[in-house]
Formats: sequence, structure tokens, C-alpha cells
Amino acid sequence: MRKIIGIGETIMDIIFKDGQPTAAVPGGSVFNGAISLGRLGQKVSMITETGNDKVGEIIKNFMVENGIDTENVCMYEDGRTAISLAWLNERNDAEYSFYKDYPKARLDVEWPRINKDDIVMMGSYFVLNPVLRTKVKEFLEYARQQGAFIYYDINFRPTHKDEAIKLYPNILENFEYADIVRGSTEDFMNMFDISDPIEAYESKVCFHCKTMICTDADGDIQLITPSLRKTYPVEKIQTVSTIGAGDNFNAGVVYGLMRNNVGADDLDTLSEATWDKVVNMGQRLALDVCQSFNNSISHELAEKLKQE
Repeated sequence: MRKIIGIGETIMDIIFKDGQPTAAVPGGSVFNGAISLGRLGQKVSMITETGNDKVGEIIKNFMVENGIDTENVCMYEDGRTAISLAWLNERNDAEYSFYKDYPKARLDVEWPRINKDDIVMMGSYFVLNPVLRTKVKEFLEYARQQGAFIYYDINFRPTHKDEAIKLYPNILENFEYADIVRGSTEDFMNMFDISDPIEAYESKVCFHCKTMICTDADGDIQLITPSLRKTYPVEKIQTVSTIGAGDNFNAGVVYGLMRNNVGADDLDTLSEATWDKVVNMGQRLALDVCQSFNNSISHELAEKLKQE
């Protein structure tokens, strides 16, 4: 059975609406998608880190409850689990304040076993961070050698825009490792000051990775591959919170790839019909997560999809 391995940060999101806390939910860019994939019955593990504290225990227990293998979770003693305050605006989009107390020694874990076409999900600042870069690169080299299918969600926040030039080599290197790059129009603006997905693909991405998906909040989705370019409209819905929308779009794409038995070698020639199924699955998961304060899909949708 193919496996999914996520590598990224783990954090506790405290969500505020109208100035009042409304929920506290374990989160993290890759983490949110991994939880959804665990609920969908996939074999999932996470490479991440938490403090050995109350919040860290809650997060680890949450992972176990949702079927995530925690063997590769580093629980450090010298520091505390990261916390974010997520402030929802009138559109239920979030602005974040982060509180982090990490130890000097980071990501002190063994790598999980990887087989050909196991899917590695990576993303966010975690895989660009110079403090972690040596460890992350070591893992990506190992994953590539083992024939892993690597899915890279850029998720480059405005708070790191001033670091874009310094991080540029790491960004391009991640493109090089990736089989699919998924970015938003905001990501490309923050990194390259480019708003057009086609321009971003042709000037920055395609030299390193041939397949790219670009999302635009509630705007159209752009798929660009060597054999297909297609625009997918996004269904408009009333949202409760958009936290985790992109993360669960990623999870849906990965789930679609798994259900349709798509390996990395198939991407260049994948049919339009199969891509439609994959992108549609991404949309279904993203729409579901926007209708609650949870960062991952509902158990109801997970059960429905498993029965389809």
C-alpha cells in the first residue's frame, strides 16, 4: 500500500472571531492535510516537532486519534509547542500572530521508510527555513533516491516577503525536488512579485518542475502540465473559516492521485479526465473545511468519500 509522508510544522491555532476566541485546533500547513488524509483511511505519517508539554500532548493525541503514525515526531524538552492566534476578518480569512519557543537542536528524528511512488507532502516556511534546511534537504534527497512522488505547497506568507531574495535558492531547489508545485497567486506575488500564474510558471517554475497548480482564494484554479492547460471555476459558498482551505485542497489532490493510482512517471501524459477527478477532489475537501472552524475535513465527508 502506498504511503503519504508529510513534513512540516505543527502548531496550536487559537481562532478569534469578532475579537473573541472561538476555537483551539491543532494545525500546521501540511499537518491539516495529513489529518484529512488519515480520516480518509490513508496510511499517513508526519515528520514534525512539538514541545513535550500539555499542548504537545494534545496535538500528538489528536494525530493518533486520526490515524497518523507519530513515530517520526520529535517532542523536544528545551522549548514549548508553537501557538498561533488566527484573527478572522469579515470574509473569514485569517491574519496570524505566531508565538514560538524552539530549542537549538531541531527535527531530531529518524526518517520513515519510503518506497517508490509514496507521496511526500511538504510546504510552507518550514521547508525553507535556513535553521532546518540541512535536515530538510537530507530528507528530500533520501525521498528522491527512493523514488518518492513529491508534492510541494509553496504557502509563502506575507510575513516572509522581506526574506524572499535570501530564500530564493531554497525555493528553486524545492521546485527541483517537486513533481507537482502548488502555489497561490498570493504566494507568487510574495516571492516573485508576479501575479499571473502563466508568467510564474514560464519564468520561474517550469525549468525545475513541469506540473503546477495555481489557486486564487475563491477564484479560478489553473492547471499547467506539459500536455494540458486548464482553468477550473471554484464554487462560491458561505464560509465559516478559510483556515485550512489550501491545505485541504492539497490533501484532496493527493487523495485523488492515490485513488486514481497516479505515479510521478504518469504526470506528463495524464489524461484530462483524470486531472478533472484529481482537481475536483481537491475542491471538495477545500469547500468542506471552509464550513467549520476545523482545520481538516469532517468525519462525515471522509466516510462518504470512502464509500464512493
